Amino acid sequence: MFIIGELINGMYQNIGNAIKEKNKAVIQKCALEQINAGAGALDVNCGPASKQPVSDIQWLVEAIQEVTDKTICLDSSKPQVIESGLKVIKNKVIINSTTADPEKLEKLIPLAKQYNAKLIALTISSKGIPQNKDQRLELAAMIVSACVDMGFSTEDLYLDPIAMPVKVAQAQEKDILEAIREFKVISEPSPKTVVGLSNVSQGSTSRSLINRNFLAMALGNGLDAAILDPLDKDLIDSAITTELILNKNIYCDSFLEAYRKK
Repeated sequence: MFIIGELINGMYQNIGNAIKEKNKAVIQKCALEQINAGAGALDVNCGPASKQPVSDIQWLVEAIQEVTDKTICLDSSKPQVIESGLKVIKNKVIINSTTADPEKLEKLIPLAKQYNAKLIALTISSKGIPQNKDQRLELAAMIVSACVDMGFSTEDLYLDPIAMPVKVAQAQEKDILEAIREFKVISEPSPKTVVGLSNVSQGSTSRSLINRNFLAMALGNGLDAAILDPLDKDLIDSAITTELILNKNIYCDSFLEAYRKK
């Protein structure tokens, strides 16, 4: 599984303060901690408190690129913020994210092509959050069709089924898991799949436990990537063990340690 570390986000107080004070040390420490814990990419989000996200995203990218060449996942709902971050990118890059709305797709797919970026697409539209698997599949098909029409390879596309909090949308969790599996047959080559894992446990008291179990089930349904907290050791151990059981890794008695070293 491809791990995208979620912790460089202005919604967290330490990161929000670091952005405000332009304290590179806090950002760089958070980046390296996540990479050392197994993250293959770093999600970068200015957060709602940023007053100047167009310039703040560039500052964050430049600070991170001083200490690592890992993939950066530019995270914003505003295309102008994404475009600003892309202008200073030296690392590999993922755009996070577009929706199924034509105006978003028409802006962000060409940007992904221009900067050789991978693209996360949320199966959501201006009409709201899908309420079942079929609605998710319909939106996913619209996204894939737009990518094909604009010459963007579906191999570089990550479809996000929109993980919902189990506390308020328990009935949707089964559909979300099934959608992950069925996204794979929409096109050839198949798009990849990703979830924002923390959404599943939002508002719950046993967050890590819920995240671990959902992630294991999602991996069983073919999940390729997750935006998550790589510093949650139990969560990462669960992911490693699930992939071992799915025969994606070779067993040895010290398989947790061996996988982490890899």
